[in-house]
Amino acid sequence: MPHDRYENPLIVRYASKEMSRLWSDDKKFGTWRRLWVALAEAEQELGLAISDEQIAELRAHVDDIDYDAANGYERQVRHDVMAHVHAYRDICPAAGPIIHLGATSCYVTDNTDLILFRESLQLVIRRLAGVIVALGDFAVKHRDLACLGFTHLQPAQPTTVGKRACLWAYDLALDLHEAEHRLEQLKARGAKGTTGTQASFMALFNGDHDKLRRLDQLVATKMGFDATYAVTGQTYTRKIDSQVVDVLSGVAQSAHKMATDLRQLASRKEIEEPFEAKQIGSSAMAYKRNPMRSERICSLARYVISLQSSPANTLAVQWLERTLDDSANRRLVLPQAFLAVDAVLILCQNVCSGLCVYPQVIAKNLRDELPFMATENILMAAVKAGGDRQLLHERIRQHSQAAAAAVKLEGRPNDLIQRLAGDEAFAGIDLEAALDPAQFFGRAPQQVDEFVEQIVGPVRQRYGRERLQAEVSV
Repeated sequence: MPHDRYENPLIVRYASKEMSRLWSDDKKFGTWRRLWVALAEAEQELGLAISDEQIAELRAHVDDIDYDAANGYERQVRHDVMAHVHAYRDICPAAGPIIHLGATSCYVTDNTDLILFRESLQLVIRRLAGVIVALGDFAVKHRDLACLGFTHLQPAQPTTVGKRACLWAYDLALDLHEAEHRLEQLKARGAKGTTGTQASFMALFNGDHDKLRRLDQLVATKMGFDATYAVTGQTYTRKIDSQVVDVLSGVAQSAHKMATDLRQLASRKEIEEPFEAKQIGSSAMAYKRNPMRSERICSLARYVISLQSSPANTLAVQWLERTLDDSANRRLVLPQAFLAVDAVLILCQNVCSGLCVYPQVIAKNLRDELPFMATENILMAAVKAGGDRQLLHERIRQHSQAAAAAVKLEGRPNDLIQRLAGDEAFAGIDLEAALDPAQFFGRAPQQVDEFVEQIVGPVRQRYGRERLQAEVSV
């Protein structure tokens, strides 16, 4: 790897080889050539004078791309597609006259991007499924492990560790649904011509509208699509880019939320991400076990979320049939959105498959707050025993205030239960029984069971056998 120029860290540090390969030059320009072959085949099938020998020559040289030749041509003609047409023609002299016949540049560039969307979304979907399944396994394991719940980042009614994991998994399951939907809705641009009117192909096929419709569909079928977009300008509508990156941003949002929760739980020493035997948490503080992977998830996810605005703005400023100010922006945004989400999901699966749970710390943190939450049950039990509800309420209020002051001002443990035990108004009340966490987390364990059956189960059934394991690079 050269060290005298900038290298994209998404490639060299974070994303997988699979996703990097999808957005490589070999994949891009090899797909251009496959599209030129598909076009020649379709035109021949519809009656144009294109020989079997010409098509065979094109097929034989799909993958031997001379990048130096293409770069040399581009410096001359200042046009990337025509540069590759000339480089392809150099090694296909017999087929040279029919390469790109009737097409505009967006025939290869846009159809290629849609193919890359399709394959990249398939990879994202499989990675999403892997994270959801890992979280489902974790949720089942800890379905009834009571923990302190939080609203406003303040202690609230207890939940369970498994139920909390279901919240993370459900966000990702909704993202999976959106990604599957966008994948199902993808179509080819097809062979639409310079402004989407197929005028150039009309000239080739002597105005035969049926053949033009068949040409559009033939090319799409050869490239693995069931249909083409109903109308296009020079490009397919950039609405598609916006919708796809919206999905990727949604994945990033969900991952960021989960990783932020894990970072907060790590600070409470309740749950930690995996930590390797020789991993260093801090160059200065040797004892540290910083949540570095969760922090990296947040960092990369924030980047993806920020990319969401570019396709939206690109769509908004596509004047009339097309303007080229989309090109440079799309070269940056589209690959990097996929590469970054790929890295995020690799990290998520790694973290969720190896979470370290500390039940004793979780129980202690819950015990510190549970007495306050138990007061309503204690009040009802004392009323049932014959006490005056209003007088009992006041006694509990006074004891609670005193216990809270001791915790906040003196750093003492929460002694509310001991205070109530010493108050004759609560004599005969089983105060310890009132502190059973199972009284406070409602249907959380059953909700875990139902969620795993209804949401995680179908994901496991569809994708479980295809789960991808990818190494975290650093």
